Amino acid sequence: MDLSDPDLYVTGPPHELFADLRRTSPVYWNDGAERYWAVLTHAGVEQVARDPLTFSSAAGGVVLEDLDGPRLEQMRGMLLAMDPPQHREVRRPLVARLTPKQVAKLDNDIRTICRDVFATVDGEVEFVGDVAAKLPTRVIGQVMGLPPEDWDRIHALAERITRGQDPAYSDGPETAGQASQEMGIYAYTFATARLAQPDPPDDLTTVMLSGRDAASFASLFVQLVTAGQDTTATLISGGLLELLHNPDQLAKLRADPSLLPDAVEEMLRYANPLHYFRRTATADTEVHGTTIRAGDKVAMYYTSANRDEEVFADAHVFDISRTPNKHLSFGIAEHFCIGAHLARLEARLFFEELLQTYPSIELSGDPVRLRSNLNNALRSLPVTLRR
Repeated sequence: MDLSDPDLYVTGPPHELFADLRRTSPVYWNDGAERYWAVLTHAGVEQVARDPLTFSSAAGGVVLEDLDGPRLEQMRGMLLAMDPPQHREVRRPLVARLTPKQVAKLDNDIRTICRDVFATVDGEVEFVGDVAAKLPTRVIGQVMGLPPEDWDRIHALAERITRGQDPAYSDGPETAGQASQEMGIYAYTFATARLAQPDPPDDLTTVMLSGRDAASFASLFVQLVTAGQDTTATLISGGLLELLHNPDQLAKLRADPSLLPDAVEEMLRYANPLHYFRRTATADTEVHGTTIRAGDKVAMYYTSANRDEEVFADAHVFDISRTPNKHLSFGIAEHFCIGAHLARLEARLFFEELLQTYPSIELSGDPVRLRSNLNNALRSLPVTLRR
């Protein structure tokens, strides 16, 4: 099997294959369209993530495919593709703005957005695009102070960036690059106007622009907006699908809404939004006794690590009361997701409002998965929502 083949994931993640490889080849040499080491165990992914100097994000970027010079340089301007010490310097002010205490201030705003989205939804709906995606688009727009009239445009660009392997969203690999450039130009123009303001608003854009020019802001903007939108929409839609596939768990959650925080964590584990992130070895090293040479590509497979039987009892069972839940969907250590607290709050409030608004939620057709070796996402999820 070629783990880099997007078609491998069209019918769902290959969990049986990953389970076999964890037992036989926990560090698996993928000799396919892309040649790299796939790290498949929880312990192995942790080892790689905790050593950002040996396993570099910046050397080759964070996707399996090798990027040309300009696209790699653009990626290196994104937080997820920076190495220490630059990563820590850029990350510090953003993290301070996205602490649990700061994020909690958005509670009422997020509830209002959820209620506004649900106000026009009743009956059969395509849940991914018409419901789930609307929440993070509006939250990011508010947090960054983007003009509301630009939100739909930014949403469309983000989809083209993250879903470039699926022909439903692109005409080829160049589509994602073009969309990324277009969003970068938008961000540059937006930042230039903001820098000219004598009294800018107190939002995340102002924090990001502190000590930074418009060009460096643009790369950060592309990452934060794209990732924040796509992964949260994926979490929400994937989480709902698992609840519908497990009606006992949905009934359990309706009966006891206090389980929502744990339920969100289980959604993150069981239906993690991203399959992997790549690193590049900067020196000869070993993982699980396998020698990795300097220059080799290494992919941390969260989809496999989150089902590791050495860490999770009944790993293939969706259990909303699972605790502890040491999933790796937000990463760990140096590159732990800076938006994790915001994503958790969005998902928790979304499901709280969704279950209160709709006593009846049912599948009304077959879900369609995104063709992607990176994004563990649904392209469409037809459901019927009844008040």
